[in-house]
Amino acid sequence: MAPTEERHPGTVGIDGLGTLEVLRLVNAEDALVAPAVAQVLPELAALVDAAVAAVRAGGTIHYVGAGTSGRLAVLDAAELLPTFNAPPGLVVAHHAGGPEALLRALENVEDDAEQGRADLDAVGGGDVVVGLTASGRTPYVRGALELARDRGAVTALVTSNPQPELAPLADHCLAVDTGPEVITGSTRLKAGTAQKLVLNAFSTAVMIRLGRTWSNLMVDVVATNAKLRGRVVRILREASGASEAEARRALEATDGELKPALVTLLAGVDAEAARTALAAHDGSVARALTAIRTPTGSPDTTTTRPSAHVPTGDPA
Repeated sequence: MAPTEERHPGTVGIDGLGTLEVLRLVNAEDALVAPAVAQVLPELAALVDAAVAAVRAGGTIHYVGAGTSGRLAVLDAAELLPTFNAPPGLVVAHHAGGPEALLRALENVEDDAEQGRADLDAVGGGDVVVGLTASGRTPYVRGALELARDRGAVTALVTSNPQPELAPLADHCLAVDTGPEVITGSTRLKAGTAQKLVLNAFSTAVMIRLGRTWSNLMVDVVATNAKLRGRVVRILREASGASEAEARRALEATDGELKPALVTLLAGVDAEAARTALAAHDGSVARALTAIRTPTGSPDTTTTRPSAHVPTGDPA
């Protein structure tokens, strides 16, 4: 039996507690999740580096899961577009049962290993496949990881079972030991929280390494509404020290694109030169600025950041 299916000895009387006591008990168990995730950070870092290398070579990242795991995978993949302007198809989530299973449980879909293989049929040797299963044994995920291994893709497993059955299929095994759930077998609780933390950290680190931030600012954010359009102006001002009028003029010169506008403000070049430098350096603001400021290849000592506490090295 997976630890996530075991009965928690400290919560057998939870139905007899008052509301506040129930919440305190759930919260106390939740507090154990982040330290458990910390134990797998070295392996997560290795997975991030493998994913960055794959993406830079033209590969795709695939998430695979069923039930709660699949829904969390869909959520993480969907949020990368508005947050980092990640290209469509860069991170693809595969949920057992498809869109219908997002809103209601479908019987037997997680037990279909062949469907897992079929759903991942587009995977190639240059891709990364991340399987998510709290128990570490979900057949749908097994099928997907088996196909990924057959194709030569990098594989990873995110689980809350310290000894998962699917570990032999994973190049990177992230077994976050969250123990039994407050409600027996309800893996939307601690196991689900662990998966959310791992996916958040993984995708954010990948985007940072790909140069989709400047310092800790979202310089690839897509301004699709009034709130985000205001955020774009604030980001430019915080990153460059420009006035609101200067920030808006820079955005006008770059047709509303934040990254080239930021480079024009920080490097004092026109929009065309900013776009050229960004294109030559995979969209990384840090690398584009270094290239503009040190055209002969000499060390750059002029790059500034919004905060003295932020490292000055190239994050991408």
